[in-house]
Amino acid sequence: MLVTLEGLDGSGKTTVWEALHDAYPDAVFTREPTSDSWYGEAVNRAIDDDDADPLATLFLFTADHADHLSRVVRPALADGNLVVSDRYSDSRYAYQAAALSDSDLRRPMEYIMGIHAAFTRPPDKTIYLDVDPETAAARSGATNKFEQAAYLADVRANYERLIDAEPERFVRVDATQSPEDVLEAVEAALEEILAEQ
Repeated sequence: MLVTLEGLDGSGKTTVWEALHDAYPDAVFTREPTSDSWYGEAVNRAIDDDDADPLATLFLFTADHADHLSRVVRPALADGNLVVSDRYSDSRYAYQAAALSDSDLRRPMEYIMGIHAAFTRPPDKTIYLDVDPETAAARSGATNKFEQAAYLADVRANYERLIDAEPERFVRVDATQSPEDVLEAVEAALEEILAEQ
């Protein structure tokens, strides 16, 4: 089973992901962008470059995703493992569609989803850590173009579109709570997801 953690920068995804390691020691924990490949390194360079072309950045993220699928996700799922990913394809749909909203592309999210449709492996369940853009920007430090409140408002709207399209896949957790309460809510949601399996 593939479970993904999604939400705005500053929502607490990575903190939760790290804490889940203790609760699920046999699971395969992974993240996007990856940190152990040159594809992931290229993505991080683009994130740090305020002048990086948004379409080129999309394809860097997409290449990293393809590599991640072939090296980590698909083999782990084939072995019957639980895979928990800190960010996955929904991040690309939400973030890169926001980045491309001022481009010549008429429907950026649909374009990005169309690119992925041929090769991606959709998540079985997605836990969405919901926080308002202003809180997210303050928590994340607003250190790059992807962490600004106005941009995060567009990203959040894109996440809402994804949730509206597949409400049965998403579990919403109020990420404005304390980190302990957020972790407790995520652990309860994950236990319920696994019990339904």
